[in-house]
Amino acid sequence: MKKVLLAAALFCATFFFAQKNQNYLKISYTSVCCGPASEKPVISYLKEFKRKNQIRSLEILMQKGMGREGEFELYVGTDFLSINQRKRLIRGLTASVSNQNNNKKSQNIGTVNFDSADIVHQQDLMSSKNLTIYKK
Repeated sequence: MKKVLLAAALFCATFFFAQKNQNYLKISYTSVCCGPASEKPVISYLKEFKRKNQIRSLEILMQKGMGREGEFELYVGTDFLSINQRKRLIRGLTASVSNQNNNKKSQNIGTVNFDSADIVHQQDLMSSKNLTIYKK
């Protein structure tokens, strides 16, 4: 009986502690005519930010299928970050996105949109389709 209760408690604790992020920053990739821009500059910044700040895990979600030309959105979880880390993340993302938009090789490539005031909550993401964990 004790083993069954212990197993049930472990199983419930796994679900309780699995998803803690409630607030996400949204980064949108739009298309002009020939597909959206690459997510590599933003992802490389996020990996560097994670390494410099010694963050164990940074939750990144991706929602594909937003349009006909492959538009998508990235969501970055911010609940485990301190206030200073969150401010540095927002400043860095803003700089990375503006650099990517300003250094486009062709005008046919889509743009990247990021608004630091646009906070998406977990309840909003629960009803969205094509949402996966970003792994690359």
